[in-house]
Amino acid sequence: MAKMSVLVLAAGSGKRFGGNESKIFARLDNQPLFIRALQLFVNREDVAQTILVVSPRDFDQMKSKYGANLGFMGVQLVAGGDERFHSVANGLAAVNDDAEYVAVHDAARVCVAAEWIDAIFDAAQKSGAAAPVIAVTSTLKRVKPDHTIGETVPRDGLHMSQTPQIFRRDILTKAYEWLKTRAADLPPVTDDAQLVTESGGVVSAVEGDARNIKITTRGDLVLAGAVLKALPQRPVSRRGAFEEAQW
Repeated sequence: MAKMSVLVLAAGSGKRFGGNESKIFARLDNQPLFIRALQLFVNREDVAQTILVVSPRDFDQMKSKYGANLGFMGVQLVAGGDERFHSVANGLAAVNDDAEYVAVHDAARVCVAAEWIDAIFDAAQKSGAAAPVIAVTSTLKRVKPDHTIGETVPRDGLHMSQTPQIFRRDILTKAYEWLKTRAADLPPVTDDAQLVTESGGVVSAVEGDARNIKITTRGDLVLAGAVLKALPQRPVSRRGAFEEAQW
């Protein structure tokens, strides 16, 4: 069975979420978001390694409060960087030498069914790289600096990218090596599929799901709670360190 190392990114600024505590510590049904994200992967048979990448400002809190539990589960803790691609690069440096595939997932996306991960990994094994996307169905408007509506942007072929995105390790590593020489020439790198394609690679598009929402504001927690209850559930064995009472 092919296996992957998973980078769960919890190093974003979370400015739009508000509050004094980082978004990743916000609770959804009594569990922190980052735990919800880790639970998507830690019990999977095709996951050989799980790495949690945390903002430097949250690293000490994460280590002191949750480090023992994370260590018990075999989850490695890595400090992120200033930008998303810095955080991925730091996580990638911690991936086991024998890892064949690497999955990158945003900790703010907790509404993911196991079957969706299966489909993305299957596609990645066939093509080398795969990312879930959903078609844009709303009319797109470009808003001017004066907050008036400008042009209507044609939506033909436009899709919204989601995570997890899964890559053969050598493909993702090559893209990050390429980035070291081209970072100044690129627009902001907002996901890894972008980086792989910018560096000349090909990423297969897998049909995503609108329920795979990214929690950005506190209001999204309510929506995510409802979505979680409606997602198909695959029975898994509960492992002690993730029992709710311990978090």
